Amino acid sequence: MSSVEVVRKLYAAFGQGDVPGMMAIMAPDMVWNEAENYLYADRNPYIGPEAIFGGVFARIGADFENFTAVPEEFIDGGETVVVPVRYTGTFKATGKPVNLQAAHVWRVKNGKVTRFQQYVDTLAAARAAGR
Repeated sequence: MSSVEVVRKLYAAFGQGDVPGMMAIMAPDMVWNEAENYLYADRNPYIGPEAIFGGVFARIGADFENFTAVPEEFIDGGETVVVPVRYTGTFKATGKPVNLQAAHVWRVKNGKVTRFQQYVDTLAAARAAGR
């Protein structure tokens, strides 16, 4: 399976709310970094699927209504895959909608995702969160 196919599979699992499917694609020692100054960067780096789900995805679920991360394109760089995405949803505490441009940089090795780096419009996210 190519690196792009692995990353596509991860987004598909996310879109279906398939946590076990997502975790199966992640290496046990995967390193996840949220963008500097983003809402969930306070615990960077997250290491391992349990830390990622507890520190990122659980918090997204608690903070947002109808959160989506929709990939717009998959740019194949071999073991590196870059994905421009669009985040949408509503921040629960403020009722403010988000429609954020972001980019995800994934590293894939031996059919598993090993690293993630997020780049996102942190100012728009902070405004939606009322910060």
